[in-house]
Amino acid sequence: MTEGQSLEIMARQLIDSVSTMTLATSGGKEAWAAPVYYVFYDRDFYFFSAPDSRHIVESAASGQAAAAIYPAVSSWRDIRGIQMSGRIDPVRPGLKAIGALRAYIGKYPFTQEFFESRQELDLEAFAKRFRVRLYRFEPRLVCYLDNKIRFGFRESVCL
Repeated sequence: MTEGQSLEIMARQLIDSVSTMTLATSGGKEAWAAPVYYVFYDRDFYFFSAPDSRHIVESAASGQAAAAIYPAVSSWRDIRGIQMSGRIDPVRPGLKAIGALRAYIGKYPFTQEFFESRQELDLEAFAKRFRVRLYRFEPRLVCYLDNKIRFGFRESVCL
């Protein structure tokens, strides 16, 4: 296994083990950060947000966003995470959206409660009921950082 492959595996393990991703946007003079539950599905990150939330409005206006995923640690030696830049787009209904929603429910089983038993996974009904939409963060640049490798270690990886 090459170093690049092992870094990609470590990045994927981290992505799969953490539940929240912090999204960062900017709308002029001030930057903004917002934590969201996410699922990694088919090389993108899917999450729910209100269409009028600041991070959605600012990312739509600028066409760009950044994201970070990291576990809580108590020592600088244990700091590791994922830093990304990319864009956020609303997800249109279709097979990919259903696949992402199923993956989301699989990662967060409590969300199954939001659907009536035997109800089909209907994103439009879900959006109306909770006033949220499914969005996709599409990373353009992904970096894995890990102070266990060495202080300040950061290298780009492919997911």
